[in-house]
Amino acid sequence: MSPNKQHEEENRETAGAETGYDEISSPSAHVPSEVNELFAPENSGRHLTNLLTDLGERNLYDAAVQCNRCGYCETSCPTYMLTGRETISARGRNQFMRMLLEGKARDSAAAAESLSTCLLCGACTSACYAKVPTPDIVLEGRRTLDGYGDNFFARAAVKTLLDAPALFGFWLKLAYLVKMTGLPRLAAKMGLYDFIGMPGLADAEGAVNKVPLRFAAEILRRDPALRPGGKTAANWAYFAACGPNYLLTEVALATVRVLRRHAGEGIFIENQCCGLLAHNYGRLEDAREFARRNILRYEELKAVFGDFPLVADCASCAAFMKSYEQLFTGDEVWRPRAKAFAAAVRDILELIPAESLSHAEPARLEAAGRITYHDSCRAAHGQGIRKEPRAALRKLAGKRYTELPESDWCCGGAGAFAFTQPELSARVLDRKLRNIASVQANTVVVGSTSCLVQINAGLKAAYPSAKAVHYSVLLDSLTSEGAKLPADNAKINL
Repeated sequence: MSPNKQHEEENRETAGAETGYDEISSPSAHVPSEVNELFAPENSGRHLTNLLTDLGERNLYDAAVQCNRCGYCETSCPTYMLTGRETISARGRNQFMRMLLEGKARDSAAAAESLSTCLLCGACTSACYAKVPTPDIVLEGRRTLDGYGDNFFARAAVKTLLDAPALFGFWLKLAYLVKMTGLPRLAAKMGLYDFIGMPGLADAEGAVNKVPLRFAAEILRRDPALRPGGKTAANWAYFAACGPNYLLTEVALATVRVLRRHAGEGIFIENQCCGLLAHNYGRLEDAREFARRNILRYEELKAVFGDFPLVADCASCAAFMKSYEQLFTGDEVWRPRAKAFAAAVRDILELIPAESLSHAEPARLEAAGRITYHDSCRAAHGQGIRKEPRAALRKLAGKRYTELPESDWCCGGAGAFAFTQPELSARVLDRKLRNIASVQANTVVVGSTSCLVQINAGLKAAYPSAKAVHYSVLLDSLTSEGAKLPADNAKINL
């Protein structure tokens, strides 16, 4: 038997043992597309009608069987590379979903582990010749799990963000004030988070050093130059994603300054949350309502200003908004409107052309030290953004820029993954930190809120001579008059 064939057989046996199913069916076995043993009809509202794949629009089953188990995805899947377990590889998860849909997998605990340990990074899709949308398939599987999306804090966050954003802001500021008293740190040391069954709260609280008491939206809406009223033209509109708005305020303000400097004058869209939180935690109708409200706001502004790019500075949110059409595949009214909205979305990482930049001043580059770039998963894999930020950084930093080995290896943040899967997240992060140390980087440029918090938390503990800085903050510090690069994490509101 050839080594490849032997490896394939070993993986089959491992997957079969872990799922409780003796044989993984061949993809050539015919099963009608409408087969769906996994989803009860009464839960249809928790699931997408169809998935939009590179091979066309597909229902969940047809999307899953696009995977022919070739294995090209496995060396790009962080969870498989760290564990060697087939059921927590991209290929294994797709096969698991197929068996669940066919009613052939008997071990629900193994299914829950397989689905919940996925980072949703999308590296598998990038490596796959058929571009199987594994993250979307996994999310569909998660929405079938008992209690998924019913966590009190997730429900409360989604509902207040949707229906009472001012109340959400109030509670967040109250939490920030409590954090400043040191009580949450004391509660963590006393083990109170473990006592209430939510140990992840201690990690979440400890990952953030400083918090803003004025949100970015509050600052931006007071700027008369960003108000749509009275204007007849706008080169861009800024979309305040929740991370930069509620936590990393300096990122939002830096993005607006960079846009003004390199793209002319624009406006603040006064948006709501993009809906990613609701989407990822099984609350699809809430996600659609977030999307509808943002689409309506965009259409109002488009009627006045014509076409303009809608700019976001968190790669996860930008990638999700670019996929809005998938939320409405069964809706003839909203689908074309969502598609038009998605076509207008731009990540700040892709917007500033390198030609508009010049080499930064030596003193500023000296403060930044050796610069490298981490590919946020939803930028590289979710949006295909790789060349643009590198071109800009090379133009600004010259020889001070160096490529990061395995730059598109996930950092382990992945939204709430660091708190729901802390051990696995730490192992993923450790590999990222080792790569950063291997090039002796001082500044790690990132484009996602989750990456910024996760990598800085890791660097603080393991490699304190380096820091993670958002792309907008670095561009702002290297190109504006009188600006300085933040000297430590605190000065970028971490």
